[in-house]
Amino acid sequence: MNPDRQAELDALRPDLLRFARLQLRDAGAAEDAVQETLLAALTGSKNFESRSSYKTWLISILRNKIVDIIRLQGREIPASALAQDAEGDDALAETLFEPDGHWRADVRPARWADPEASFEQQQFWHVFEACLDHLPAKTARVFMMREILGLETDEICKETGISTSNCWVVLHRARLVLRACLEQRWFAGASA
Repeated sequence: MNPDRQAELDALRPDLLRFARLQLRDAGAAEDAVQETLLAALTGSKNFESRSSYKTWLISILRNKIVDIIRLQGREIPASALAQDAEGDDALAETLFEPDGHWRADVRPARWADPEASFEQQQFWHVFEACLDHLPAKTARVFMMREILGLETDEICKETGISTSNCWVVLHRARLVLRACLEQRWFAGASA
């Protein structure tokens, strides 16, 4: 292997591991996914056509490995774990809304100055990861499967054992909580 390519793999490994941990929420599974990704990159380096960055290519390989792991894990989640997360979802919604369904005045969404500029900042993604870590496990898993891994709703429902309407509710709640968290931890500081 090209020594420059090996050095690049070594430099990208922490980013790949962080991405996998966010998706899988299991350090062992994340490590396995990254190892499989690096092995695939080493054995398939001739397939890299330089149409994207090397990091983007590696993340796409890792994404496919993560989807495979999630599909396998989805068949093994006990129903009791899903029931526990549903209670957490209700508690999160209660912190954002009044009993009549209107926004609580102290958490009403504010206008974000320039969200696209934030996406380019590494610190934003650290704050985003911290916000994701505060979601209940099922909520975070459904959100990541949909928004990060790009799985279709039917596939998410099949893998998690939830109904389509429940999936949309979980996604809605995840977005609300993530927005509130980002407003408090990121955008409030940017506008101050």
